[in-house]
Amino acid sequence: MFTGLVEGTGKATLSRSGGGETRLRVDARWLGQVERGASVAVDGVCLTAVESGPGWFATVVSPETLSRTTLGRQGGGSRVNLERPLRVGDRLGGHIVQGHVDGIGEVRAVAPEGTGARIRIDLPDDLEDCVVMKGSIAVDGVSLTVAARGAGWFEVALIPETLEVTGMSDYRPGSRVNLEVDVLGRYVVEYMKRRRLEPAASVSRDLLDRFRSGG
Repeated sequence: MFTGLVEGTGKATLSRSGGGETRLRVDARWLGQVERGASVAVDGVCLTAVESGPGWFATVVSPETLSRTTLGRQGGGSRVNLERPLRVGDRLGGHIVQGHVDGIGEVRAVAPEGTGARIRIDLPDDLEDCVVMKGSIAVDGVSLTVAARGAGWFEVALIPETLEVTGMSDYRPGSRVNLEVDVLGRYVVEYMKRRRLEPAASVSRDLLDRFRSGG
Protein backbone atom coordinates (compact mmCIF):
# COMPACT_ATOMS: atom_id res chain seq x y z
CA MET A 1 0.00 0.00 0.00
CA PHE A 2 1.23 3.48 -0.91
CA THR A 3 0.31 7.13 -0.34
CA GLY A 4 0.95 8.64 -3.75
CA LEU A 5 3.77 10.82 -2.40
CA VAL A 6 6.49 10.02 -4.92
CA GLU A 7 9.96 9.93 -3.36
CA GLY A 8 11.91 10.44 -6.57
CA THR A 9 12.45 9.14 -10.07
CA GLY A 10 14.53 6.44 -11.72
CA LYS A 11 15.41 5.28 -15.20
CA ALA A 12 13.59 2.19 -16.44
CA THR A 13 14.60 -0.27 -19.14
CA LEU A 14 12.33 -3.03 -20.38
CA SER A 15 13.76 -6.28 -21.72
CA ARG A 16 12.28 -9.55 -22.95
CA SER A 17 14.02 -12.92 -22.69
CA GLY A 18 13.86 -15.73 -25.21
CA GLY A 19 11.49 -17.58 -22.89
CA GLY A 20 8.95 -14.78 -23.08
CA GLU A 21 9.66 -13.29 -19.63
CA THR A 22 9.53 -9.52 -19.44
CA ARG A 23 11.76 -7.73 -16.97
CA LEU A 24 11.92 -4.11 -15.96
CA ARG A 25 15.17 -2.79 -14.55
CA VAL A 26 15.06 0.50 -12.65
CA ASP A 27 18.19 2.48 -11.85
CA ALA A 28 17.90 4.98 -8.99
CA ARG A 29 21.00 5.66 -6.89
CA TRP A 30 19.04 7.42 -4.15
CA LEU A 31 17.09 4.20 -3.41
CA GLY A 32 20.18 2.38 -2.17
CA GLN A 33 19.75 -1.39 -1.87
CA VAL A 34 16.22 -2.71 -2.43
CA GLU A 35 15.68 -6.05 -0.73
CA ARG A 36 14.61 -8.98 -2.84
CA GLY A 37 10.85 -9.46 -2.48
CA ALA A 38 10.25 -5.81 -1.57
CA SER A 39 7.44 -3.87 -3.24
CA VAL A 40 8.04 -0.64 -5.13
CA ALA A 41 5.49 1.48 -7.00
CA VAL A 42 6.83 2.24 -10.48
CA ASP A 43 4.71 4.91 -12.19
CA GLY A 44 1.92 3.83 -9.86
CA VAL A 45 2.27 0.08 -10.54
CA CYS A 46 3.07 -2.12 -7.55
CA LEU A 47 5.95 -4.41 -8.55
CA THR A 48 8.15 -6.89 -6.66
CA ALA A 49 11.92 -6.78 -6.78
CA VAL A 50 13.35 -10.13 -7.91
CA GLU A 51 16.95 -8.98 -8.20
CA SER A 52 18.80 -5.92 -6.97
CA GLY A 53 22.11 -4.22 -6.40
CA PRO A 54 23.28 -0.86 -5.05
CA GLY A 55 21.11 1.74 -6.74
CA TRP A 56 19.08 -0.60 -8.97
CA PHE A 57 16.46 -3.35 -8.90
CA ALA A 58 14.71 -5.57 -11.42
CA THR A 59 11.17 -6.89 -11.53
CA VAL A 60 9.22 -9.37 -13.63
CA VAL A 61 6.23 -7.76 -15.34
CA SER A 62 3.28 -10.03 -16.10
CA PRO A 63 1.39 -9.92 -19.43
CA GLU A 64 -1.67 -8.68 -17.49
CA THR A 65 0.29 -5.72 -16.12
CA LEU A 66 1.75 -4.94 -19.55
CA SER A 67 -1.74 -4.89 -21.09
CA ARG A 68 -3.28 -2.62 -18.44
CA THR A 69 -0.49 -0.12 -17.80
CA THR A 70 2.04 2.01 -19.66
CA LEU A 71 5.00 -0.11 -18.55
CA GLY A 72 5.05 -2.02 -21.83
CA ARG A 73 5.88 1.24 -23.60
CA GLN A 74 8.98 2.04 -21.57
CA GLY A 75 12.05 2.68 -23.69
CA GLY A 76 15.64 2.49 -22.61
CA GLY A 77 16.15 4.98 -19.79
CA SER A 78 12.58 6.25 -19.52
CA ARG A 79 12.01 8.31 -16.37
CA VAL A 80 9.58 6.71 -13.90
CA ASN A 81 8.11 7.77 -10.55
CA LEU A 82 9.12 5.65 -7.55
CA GLU A 83 7.61 5.16 -4.11
CA ARG A 84 8.35 2.58 -1.45
CA PRO A 85 5.38 1.11 0.45
CA LEU A 86 3.76 2.73 3.44
CA ARG A 87 4.99 1.54 6.85
CA VAL A 88 2.73 1.20 9.88
CA GLY A 89 2.95 4.50 11.75
CA ASP A 90 3.90 6.60 8.73
CA ARG A 91 2.00 9.81 8.01
CA LEU A 92 -0.62 9.42 5.29
CA GLY A 93 0.12 12.66 3.46
CA GLY A 94 -1.56 11.73 0.18
CA HIS A 95 -4.36 9.17 -0.06
CA ILE A 96 -4.56 5.38 0.00
CA VAL A 97 -3.00 4.08 -3.23
CA GLN A 98 -2.89 0.34 -3.88
CA GLY A 99 -0.64 0.29 -6.92
CA HIS A 100 -3.39 -1.46 -8.91
CA VAL A 101 -3.84 0.60 -12.06
CA ASP A 102 -7.47 0.96 -13.19
CA GLY A 103 -6.81 2.28 -16.68
CA ILE A 104 -4.69 4.38 -18.98
CA GLY A 105 -5.40 8.04 -19.65
CA GLU A 106 -3.99 10.36 -22.30
CA VAL A 107 -2.74 13.86 -21.67
CA ARG A 108 -4.85 16.25 -23.71
CA ALA A 109 -3.28 19.58 -22.73
CA VAL A 110 -0.50 21.03 -20.57
CA ALA A 111 -0.61 24.70 -19.62
CA PRO A 112 1.44 26.84 -17.22
CA GLU A 113 -0.48 28.02 -14.16
CA GLY A 114 1.39 30.48 -11.96
CA THR A 115 4.64 28.76 -10.98
CA GLY A 116 3.11 25.33 -11.61
CA ALA A 117 1.12 23.68 -14.37
CA ARG A 118 -2.40 22.49 -15.16
CA ILE A 119 -2.89 19.22 -17.00
CA ARG A 120 -6.02 17.92 -18.70
CA ILE A 121 -6.24 14.13 -19.06
CA ASP A 122 -8.71 12.07 -21.08
CA LEU A 123 -10.57 9.56 -18.93
CA PRO A 124 -11.54 6.00 -19.99
CA ASP A 125 -15.32 5.48 -20.15
CA ASP A 126 -15.36 2.82 -17.42
CA LEU A 127 -13.78 5.22 -14.89
CA GLU A 128 -16.17 8.13 -15.48
CA ASP A 129 -18.30 7.42 -12.38
CA CYS A 130 -15.26 7.05 -10.11
CA VAL A 131 -13.72 10.50 -10.64
CA VAL A 132 -15.39 13.44 -8.91
CA MET A 133 -14.60 17.11 -8.44
CA LYS A 134 -12.13 17.62 -5.55
CA GLY A 135 -11.73 13.85 -5.24
CA SER A 136 -8.40 12.03 -5.14
CA ILE A 137 -6.78 10.26 -8.08
CA ALA A 138 -3.33 8.78 -8.64
CA VAL A 139 -1.66 9.70 -11.96
CA ASP A 140 1.49 7.67 -12.59
CA GLY A 141 1.50 7.01 -8.86
CA VAL A 142 1.21 10.68 -7.84
CA SER A 143 -1.61 11.53 -5.41
CA LEU A 144 -3.52 14.48 -6.88
CA THR A 145 -6.81 16.31 -6.38
CA VAL A 146 -9.25 16.69 -9.26
CA ALA A 147 -9.31 20.42 -10.02
CA ALA A 148 -11.84 20.35 -12.88
CA ARG A 149 -14.13 17.74 -14.38
CA GLY A 150 -15.93 17.35 -17.68
CA ALA A 151 -17.36 14.64 -19.92
CA GLY A 152 -14.50 12.27 -20.65
CA TRP A 153 -11.76 14.33 -18.99
CA PHE A 154 -10.43 15.78 -15.75
CA GLU A 155 -7.78 18.32 -14.79
CA VAL A 156 -5.15 18.43 -12.06
CA ALA A 157 -3.07 21.37 -10.85
CA LEU A 158 0.62 20.69 -10.22
CA ILE A 159 2.77 22.72 -7.84
CA PRO A 160 6.49 23.29 -8.59
CA GLU A 161 7.49 20.67 -5.99
CA THR A 162 5.51 17.98 -7.83
CA LEU A 163 7.02 18.99 -11.17
CA GLU A 164 10.52 18.82 -9.68
CA VAL A 165 10.27 15.54 -7.77
CA THR A 166 8.24 13.51 -10.30
CA GLY A 167 8.41 12.91 -14.04
CA MET A 168 5.33 15.04 -14.71
CA SER A 169 7.40 17.86 -16.15
CA ASP A 170 7.96 15.53 -19.14
CA TYR A 171 4.25 15.38 -19.97
CA ARG A 172 3.18 16.52 -23.41
CA PRO A 173 -0.14 16.22 -25.29
CA GLY A 174 -0.41 12.56 -26.23
CA SER A 175 1.55 11.25 -23.23
CA ARG A 176 -0.10 8.15 -21.79
CA VAL A 177 -0.42 7.84 -18.01
CA ASN A 178 -1.47 5.22 -15.46
CA LEU A 179 -4.64 6.05 -13.53
CA GLU A 180 -5.82 4.65 -10.20
CA VAL A 181 -9.08 6.04 -8.87
CA ASP A 182 -9.77 6.48 -5.17
CA VAL A 183 -10.31 2.98 -3.76
CA LEU A 184 -13.14 4.07 -1.41
CA GLY A 185 -15.00 5.78 -4.23
CA ARG A 186 -14.57 2.75 -6.49
CA TYR A 187 -16.15 0.42 -3.93
CA VAL A 188 -19.08 2.78 -3.42
CA VAL A 189 -19.69 2.99 -7.18
CA GLU A 190 -19.49 -0.79 -7.61
CA TYR A 191 -21.87 -1.33 -4.69
CA MET A 192 -24.42 1.11 -6.10
CA LYS A 193 -24.23 -0.50 -9.55
CA ARG A 194 -24.93 -3.92 -8.05
CA ARG A 195 -27.82 -2.60 -6.01
CA ARG A 196 -29.42 -1.22 -9.17
CA LEU A 197 -29.09 -4.59 -10.89
CA GLU A 198 -30.10 -6.83 -7.99
CA PRO A 199 -33.56 -6.77 -6.41
CA ALA A 200 -33.52 -5.63 -2.81
CA ALA A 201 -33.99 -8.50 -0.36
CA SER A 202 -36.81 -8.04 2.11
CA VAL A 203 -36.10 -8.70 5.77
CA SER A 204 -37.81 -11.88 6.93
CA ARG A 205 -37.45 -14.43 9.73
CA ASP A 206 -35.99 -16.88 7.22
CA LEU A 207 -33.36 -14.32 6.11
CA LEU A 208 -32.39 -13.56 9.73
CA ASP A 209 -32.13 -17.27 10.53
CA ARG A 210 -29.77 -17.76 7.60
CA PHE A 211 -27.56 -14.88 8.74
CA ARG A 212 -27.35 -16.36 12.25
CA SER A 213 -26.45 -19.79 10.89
CA GLY A 214 -23.91 -18.37 8.43
CA GLY A 215 -25.86 -19.67 5.43
